[in-house]
Amino acid sequence: MEFNHKSVMLRECIEGLQIKAEGIYVDGTMGGAGHSREIANRISEKGLLIGIDRDKEAICVAKERLSKFSNIKYIHDNHDNIKDILQELEIKEVDGILLDLGVSSYQLDERQRGFSYIGNGILDMRMDKTQKLTAKEVINSYSEEKLAKIIFEYGEEKFSRPIARKIVEHRKEKEIETTEELVKIIEDVLPRRKGEGHPAKRTFQAIRIEVNNEIKPLYDTVLNSINVLKSGGRLCILTFHSLEDRAVKNAFTYSVGKCICPPGLPYCVCGVKSKGKIITKKPILPSEKEIEENSRSKSAKLRIFEKI
Repeated sequence: MEFNHKSVMLRECIEGLQIKAEGIYVDGTMGGAGHSREIANRISEKGLLIGIDRDKEAICVAKERLSKFSNIKYIHDNHDNIKDILQELEIKEVDGILLDLGVSSYQLDERQRGFSYIGNGILDMRMDKTQKLTAKEVINSYSEEKLAKIIFEYGEEKFSRPIARKIVEHRKEKEIETTEELVKIIEDVLPRRKGEGHPAKRTFQAIRIEVNNEIKPLYDTVLNSINVLKSGGRLCILTFHSLEDRAVKNAFTYSVGKCICPPGLPYCVCGVKSKGKIITKKPILPSEKEIEENSRSKSAKLRIFEKI
């Protein structure tokens, strides 16, 4: 299957990075190389692009699509490990970092990856196919209480408890192995209604987030990314989920620095130091035109931070 993916808010992300020709930039979620290509086009031979992705297939596609560029390093890893990645490359600081936290259209559309509730495929959902935890294991081994918590928190699904209960009832009879089986279980609880979204959408999103541990490390990842920026360097982050956006917003706010001393003290004793400023007081949203052309951009939010 061809690796198709339309980069969300491409112009806004590239403008937000304020790319310097001889700068060092990190695309922490390389995917189909849409953002990476634009970065590579704007840096000189003295510049460097570090492309990171958890998906080996994405790395292979990026290498092919960016084969004309000689100043790119391809890293199969998780952007959560950005400090270690740069340390291994003997790079102390970079001029800009881009994190697009969305799932690629290829991953969603490739049924054998098990991300989509459309069609039928094995329950996998791993962005990195070398990791052990799969959607099948989550669905068949997690307790009813844990499943309900994940579906409610990560999927924002108000029917999380009856869905979790139905999953546990079903797996007592037979192990749940395919996306089609899981969809049918969810539809027993939430029948399809005209004009509403697919009843399995929120549950599938929640399971994917759990499998790939997309939320828990994000706050620290943002702080680590800011720490490795040069003075004047920028961090641009695209989120597609309210929990992602909250983690990014909170990390940005913390990094700006806010005195936590009691109001009665004559001067600050907490020693707070600012690491920079938030460029986007409110997140940048996709245009109506982009949403019309790419419906998967609808929930996207772009936040930008600049290091002092």
